[in-house]
Amino acid sequence: MSASDLLQTMYDSPLGTSLAESLYVYPLVEGTHLLSLAFSFGLIVLTDLRLTGFIFKSVPVHIVLQQLRPWLIAGFAVTFATGILLTFAAGPGLVEAPIFPLKLLFIFLAGLNALWFEVRFGRTASDWGGAVVSPAGARLAGWISLVCWSLVVILGRLIPYLDSGF
Repeated sequence: MSASDLLQTMYDSPLGTSLAESLYVYPLVEGTHLLSLAFSFGLIVLTDLRLTGFIFKSVPVHIVLQQLRPWLIAGFAVTFATGILLTFAAGPGLVEAPIFPLKLLFIFLAGLNALWFEVRFGRTASDWGGAVVSPAGARLAGWISLVCWSLVVILGRLIPYLDSGF
């Protein structure tokens, strides 16, 4: 099954049809998606800026991670769930927009980066003590995260405005 076929099936499903034709539910889902995106992206930015050493220099990284991680994960879960619902409502038109696959690519890369950070640095962040400067790999993970998630947000916002002729 091709991506186009999968999106068409999603769009033609009762859920896809209901969302696409709903006067109230679609805007509610889209609004929730944008609010949860702002929430989770804001927390990602704070976390990454601490990793790169730009803010909260007096706060140990493990404290920032401990305090923000549960909220960040919750916000991301809502963003992910509502994003899937929006995909049901948008259907096969997403395949025609060259921006959508790029957005998915950067979500994937950001996820790989987060996984790498957690395995390599996240579990041992408390060992860094109150160090102002994070290890080089953790700083790199922060920069990669900032770039990837910024591109995800930008590309996501471009989807409705750029037609397939881009």
